Amino acid sequence: MINSRSLYDLHPPVAQRAAAFKEACAEAGIDVLITSTFRDSESQDALYAQGRTAPGAIVTNARGGDSYHNWKCAFDFVPITNGKPMWNDLDTIRKCGAIGEKCGLEWAGRWHTFKEMLHFQYTGGLTLTELKAGKIPK
Repeated sequence: MINSRSLYDLHPPVAQRAAAFKEACAEAGIDVLITSTFRDSESQDALYAQGRTAPGAIVTNARGGDSYHNWKCAFDFVPITNGKPMWNDLDTIRKCGAIGEKCGLEWAGRWHTFKEMLHFQYTGGLTLTELKAGKIPK
């Protein structure tokens, strides 16, 4: 199973925006940790099972192959304070969301259904169907 944290595992336009996001957060005094970039279908299916057929809370509605993480177009993050992840610090997470949007990223904290406060993606306007057909975001 592959669940990377490396920006190098993202498509270049996604990685560039992610790096700009990290830098802009640092300039705003916010330390962030990238917790997931590319993940293979097996890892995605394991996350999808959480809260369904495996212990834990539901964290995704995407099965393997249907997540932008599988197509190297998404990443998850968490703000860090005094070396500790701040999973529920909504004020800081919202600040990060606004910073990411200024970097050209789509923040899943704005989604109307199944908000993912710690998720960004950049698809260059491509759909999952187009990514599955081999198109790459620019």
